Amino acid sequence: MKKSVLFLMVLVIAFSCNQSPDGFVIDGELRGDFEEGTQVFLKKTGDNGQPVELDTTLLVNGKFQFTGTSTEPDIHFIFVDKLQGYTAFVLENGTIEYNAQKDSLNFAEVEGTLQNEIFFSYLDKSKALSRQAKSIQEDMQNANGTPNGEATVAALNDEMKELQEEYKSFEIDFIKNNPNGLISALLLDRALSLNAVEVGEIQSMYDALSPEIKNTKSGKKVVESITKKKELEEASKSTAIGAKAPEFSGPNPEGETIALSDVMGKVTLIDFWAGWCRPCRAENPNIVAVYEKYHDKGLNVIGVSLDRTAELWRKAIADDGLTWNHVSNIAYFDDEIAKMYNVQAIPAAFLLDENGIIIAKNLRGSQLEEKVSELLD
Repeated sequence: MKKSVLFLMVLVIAFSCNQSPDGFVIDGELRGDFEEGTQVFLKKTGDNGQPVELDTTLLVNGKFQFTGTSTEPDIHFIFVDKLQGYTAFVLENGTIEYNAQKDSLNFAEVEGTLQNEIFFSYLDKSKALSRQAKSIQEDMQNANGTPNGEATVAALNDEMKELQEEYKSFEIDFIKNNPNGLISALLLDRALSLNAVEVGEIQSMYDALSPEIKNTKSGKKVVESITKKKELEEASKSTAIGAKAPEFSGPNPEGETIALSDVMGKVTLIDFWAGWCRPCRAENPNIVAVYEKYHDKGLNVIGVSLDRTAELWRKAIADDGLTWNHVSNIAYFDDEIAKMYNVQAIPAAFLLDENGIIIAKNLRGSQLEEKVSELLD
């Protein structure tokens, strides 16, 4: 009987050891000359983009440990007190083995879970390509001012372009070959922000990601970025030269609703600006001069302000003598009209003909007067 009970206990222990843990364990080892009790920090990126401390432990005999539970895989960081640099890794449930040399936290070895295997396989290749790029840049610097330096630099420029294409292909292939990797979602989001890949191809690669990765915070962010990118592309098409200007309306300084169609002239200038925008204010005297010269011949202007307060908006109109029609939702760059016209920086301007067709964009100074004169004189 005792033997049977002992046998069952051994089975239970063995079975338990083979189960996936409910949380994470980070077993860390740091090599080098450290003070006993040196602090080790576990951090993640906060809403402001800066590292936020989640947990702290102490280094004992060169070792440390963090434990806890992760709701989903996410990028985290290990910092060590009084040391420069840090280690990025994927925090997920399971046992994570961490090994690093003092003063080389960026080159730590992290093993033990699927996401870290995928993440560090990406980093290995990425760092190798980065070293090649750095070597080419150093060769360029050394070639400057030497005999045949221009030819050498030109050849190295071609080599750099080839390396950049190789890096781009590497990342695309990596995403396609690792649909279950968190890093794949992060790379997709970065490719979108850098306009490195067409949104259609991004969508296709996202669709191939595993359901687990799609459901992570990073996966959901890719969906948001794809949606925003498609909206921007659609807005860009709708406000291209030759397109019919999108109709809009908004409150004027007196609170009355003004529509674009209400103020159309033979030529109409839609001017996106704001009282806080110095380049806009610097351009206003030129628009005033052109308006006063050509308004009687058919030029109308409607200002769309991206101000944060109605007070500043009204004051700027009065101070600059802007006697044309104005609208504003007092929403800064969240303004619906600005989004409709894909305005991401101001000043921005759209010149329309009498049919509301966009015939020019962002004309300033003498260029604006020349174009208006061409149309109305």
